[in-house]
Amino acid sequence: MALNKLTVDDINVKGKRVLVRCDFNVPLKNGEITDKTRIVAALPTIKKLMNDGGKVILCSHLGKVKNGPNEGESLAPVAKALEKELGKRVNFVADYNVTGDAATAAVNAMNEGDVVLLQNTRFRGEEETKNGEKFSKELADLADFYVCDAFGSSHRAHASVEGVTKFIREKGGKNAVGYLMQKEIDFLGNAVENPKRPFVAILGGAKVADKLNVINNLLEKCDTLIIGGGMAYTFLKAKGLEIGTSLVDDEKIDYCKEMIDKAAKLNKKLLLPVDAVTAAAFPDPIDAAIETSVFSVENIPADRMGLDIGPKTAELYALEVKNAKTVVWNGPMGVFENPILSKGTNAVAESLASTDAITIIGGGDSAAAVNQMGYADKMSHISTGGGASLEFLEGKALPGVMAADDK
Repeated sequence: MALNKLTVDDINVKGKRVLVRCDFNVPLKNGEITDKTRIVAALPTIKKLMNDGGKVILCSHLGKVKNGPNEGESLAPVAKALEKELGKRVNFVADYNVTGDAATAAVNAMNEGDVVLLQNTRFRGEEETKNGEKFSKELADLADFYVCDAFGSSHRAHASVEGVTKFIREKGGKNAVGYLMQKEIDFLGNAVENPKRPFVAILGGAKVADKLNVINNLLEKCDTLIIGGGMAYTFLKAKGLEIGTSLVDDEKIDYCKEMIDKAAKLNKKLLLPVDAVTAAAFPDPIDAAIETSVFSVENIPADRMGLDIGPKTAELYALEVKNAKTVVWNGPMGVFENPILSKGTNAVAESLASTDAITIIGGGDSAAAVNQMGYADKMSHISTGGGASLEFLEGKALPGVMAADDK
């Protein structure tokens, strides 16, 4: 999957209208943004295009928009935050039609270096459907060039992610990737296709089913595959061990057996927990105080539930990370939302923070864990897309990446 895509450094945007697909899907509480990470991450690409004399038209989705357009999912708060970050007026087109007359008028009035933000792309139902051609064309009609910088949406073949590129190309324009997308392609793409070895992949999270293809693909690429989180118990059961009342995916036991055999055939190390932090039941609420005891995985009592990797497992995994040159991590080691059950995840995060290896966090809960624990600045790369980074690690071609022009 060697990807050599046109980037914002390869295009001359002076005097051109540039449509930039960003990921402004930020968390909101009472109309206020509670975490500006995604906005800040988009700034280098936006500033580059502004400074080069482009007329910068930004678009993004926000939320799931189940009940049609509504003020609660408007991008108005994003416009305000962007103005603050850029120190420049951002002309927000509040029209729920996204690409209507108001958008056309705003774009026609732009000077070089100006910024316009369109309304939430999901306010147009066609954004997410197979018949989004009309919306794709309307977006393309506003611009000369297109830049995709929304890695978190790049696994979706949506109108503003993939559809628009066809119409930009037809009118002789160029489709490039932004700095954020390029970084994802460089780190995730190279980690999987051309890693510095030893290459260690760590997979956690609750369900085996969510990671079927990732496990399969990574076993072929990595030197060591480490399994933690709820899905480890399905693997342990596949080995014939008693796992008590721990989470198990009975339908995937045969699959886990296949993967254990595959690792042996390929001469890859597959590491599973050797001990577990257990409790009588799942904490309710999730962060409630809870009594725990540690058991070897050979001796988990029938009435106990494994909720985190134990201290010996944490030590074993940390040692493997210490000897690695590339580490990819996706998914927590236990119920990390609970302080008592976050020690395993914390230990893995700590081992990644203190290694010289290239460390890549594959979005989602592992990114949240690393941020919460204060290790974000110690990682080589934290992916901005949970689902997208998983599909990348599966070896899938992402529509938003593939739609960009090759160099």
